[in-house]
Amino acid sequence: MTLPKALLRAVVFDLDGLLFNTEELYQRVGTEMLRRRGHEFTQSLLDAMMGRPSQIALQIMIDRHGLDATVEELLQETEETFPPILDTYLAPMPGAERLLDMLDHAKLPKAIATSSRRRFLDNILARAGWLERFDFFLTSEDVNEGKPHPEIYQKAASRHAIPAGEILVLEDSHNGCRAAVAAGMYTVAVPGDHSRAHDFTGTQFIAQTLADERIYAALGLG
Repeated sequence: MTLPKALLRAVVFDLDGLLFNTEELYQRVGTEMLRRRGHEFTQSLLDAMMGRPSQIALQIMIDRHGLDATVEELLQETEETFPPILDTYLAPMPGAERLLDMLDHAKLPKAIATSSRRRFLDNILARAGWLERFDFFLTSEDVNEGKPHPEIYQKAASRHAIPAGEILVLEDSHNGCRAAVAAGMYTVAVPGDHSRAHDFTGTQFIAQTLADERIYAALGLG
C-alpha cells in the first residue's frame, strides 16, 4: 500500500459490484437473455461488458454472439427481467454500510460515479434507503465517454471542487479503475468474485472488501 501524498478529502464510489451485488445480478439477467437465444453467458463476455455503459455493454453482447436484436430491445428486456431479481437478491456488498457510516461521522463528502443510468441508480439506492447519503451522482447520462475513459471522474473532481489526487475512488472492475487512474485519483480496487482476475495496474492497492482496514488508513479514519 502506498499512502496518499496529500490528505484525501472526498470519496467517489462506483455502484455495480462495488456498493451492491448488482454485477452478479446483471449476470443472472444476461444469462437468461442469452439462454432464450441459445447462447451461454461466459466470464469473458462479463469481463468485456463490466463497467461499461449499458448501451455499449449490450452492443458487445450482440456483436459477440451475432444476436438478431437491437440494443433498445435488449434494454427493454433487461428492464422487464431485472425487478423480480432485485426483489429477491439485491444486497449491499460487505463493508459498504459501515464505511458510509464512518464517512458520515468524519463529514467527508462522497459521491457515486456509475456507468448505469440514473433511473437504475435511484431504484437501487431507494431500495437501500441510501438516496440521501451522497452529495451527488454521476451516471452514463452525464458523460459523452464511458469508462474506461476518465471523463466521469474528471467531472467528479470538478463537482467536488477538490484536486483529483485528493479524492479516493473505489472501483471493482478494470474499466472503472482505468478511468479513475487516468483521471489522477487515488484509486483502490475492490474486486468481487466477478472481477478478481482483472488487471488493476495503476491502482494503489487491491482491497479484500470495503471493510479492508487499508481503506480506513488511507482516509485517516480510526
